[in-house]
Amino acid sequence: MSADGKKSRRGGNFDASRSAPRKRPLPGKASQDRGGNHARIPAGPDGFVPDGYSAGDRPGLGARLVAAKLLSAIVDAKTSADGLLDPTGGHPGLRALEPRDQGLVKAIILTALRFRGTIDRALDACLDRPLPPNAASLKHILHVGAAQILYLNVPDSAAVDLAVAAANIDSRSQRFAGMINAVLRRLSREKEALASIGQPSDNVPEWLMRRLVATYGPERAQAIALAHMTPAPLDLTVKADAAGWAERLGGTPLGRSTVRLGEFDGAVTGLAGFAEGDWWVQDAAAALPAQLFGDLTGQRVADLCAAPGGKTAQLILAGGKVTAFDINANRMKRLKANLERLQLEAETVVGDVAAHEPETPFDAILLDAPCSSTGTIRRHPDVAYTKDMAEIEKLAGVQARLLGVAADMLAVGGRLVFSNCSLDPLEGEDLVAAFLTARPDFVRDPVLPEELPGFAFALTAAGDLRTTPEMMGGGEGAGGGLDGFFAARLRRI
Repeated sequence: MSADGKKSRRGGNFDASRSAPRKRPLPGKASQDRGGNHARIPAGPDGFVPDGYSAGDRPGLGARLVAAKLLSAIVDAKTSADGLLDPTGGHPGLRALEPRDQGLVKAIILTALRFRGTIDRALDACLDRPLPPNAASLKHILHVGAAQILYLNVPDSAAVDLAVAAANIDSRSQRFAGMINAVLRRLSREKEALASIGQPSDNVPEWLMRRLVATYGPERAQAIALAHMTPAPLDLTVKADAAGWAERLGGTPLGRSTVRLGEFDGAVTGLAGFAEGDWWVQDAAAALPAQLFGDLTGQRVADLCAAPGGKTAQLILAGGKVTAFDINANRMKRLKANLERLQLEAETVVGDVAAHEPETPFDAILLDAPCSSTGTIRRHPDVAYTKDMAEIEKLAGVQARLLGVAADMLAVGGRLVFSNCSLDPLEGEDLVAAFLTARPDFVRDPVLPEELPGFAFALTAAGDLRTTPEMMGGGEGAGGGLDGFFAARLRRI
């Protein structure tokens, strides 16, 4: 979730009756010859066929074709779903769809990723023999169909028929159309038993499960995997009076400033208080690092890697005179827009923070560093398939560099909070330990339980903050859990 109120991508029920057909054919659509037969469409530059049928012939087929294409981009090419699923700047196939079909594509993608291992097992149970090893496009078509049958509110017959139609359009999968029909129909008949086949860890890639087990132990790793199977709830950070806003919005207050709405499906921009700037969207765990500073009245504060601005807003409200840094100009525009809605002000600097030399050292610095985001898989299930250990190691190097830069910008006696939303200790505990060894002018400033009312359970023996998705009821149903976060508070001596 972001400070501007944009909803996280989430799987969940989708009403197929609301999926509208196109009003007109797209350029490049298949046309009919004089005999009424559908002509083949030449693939575009990226091999994508927008839709294989003329308008009104097969409503919803375009959405399934796009879903299979995007699933391939995420799983095979490790492309982040954020950009692909953006309705204004995302994949051209998605942008060409009607809004309701765009919503269906998102639901299919997030669900297919969230339950990828379970879907694999369910399909295997319906196959007489394994799929050919090079049939990636066939597998994506099957996963798109299976996600609808097992988990979405889509008629099974529509999911099956459109999967077969999608296969007939793709030359690589045409010869498997009959098999797709048989497998998905069997899946439909046996879905009550197959929807829960296997165990939660089946839905976690092997590389990530190994890291979770090594870090948290087998039992807790399974609990984290289970939590990943439920979409994250909607959390808001309010400027003041969390209990009052919880009552007004029908939510639950958490800690000092979070209101959890639990299951929510709609536009947050329509909720009371959004237009007035009384709150912003921010996971409860993401709201904790900025709270580790306490009262910042009169202090010069730097927020490094600041966009989209949720933590920046917290630092301003804590009384700090805040300078927000971000290397990306477009992200900084978003931060400014968010602060404007919240009626808050901060100095902003666009560029590499390493190139910035402040005239006067800062009294407090928050470095919420770029990371693998493995703590946000409930919201972004693509992360498990687009990241790997090599990426984590690379990002840990970036974080170490930024932490060194932040340390040099801090005044003696000042406090530095290092945080990120990774579950891996290479990006958290191990990185901070190495920093403290290399920088004798810094010490850990342990966080005390009374500083985080309602979240003392998330403090480590060393006094750092470590949240994981299974905490606070994650995996026990909708409305529970936390994003995975790490934060350490350091002091310059």
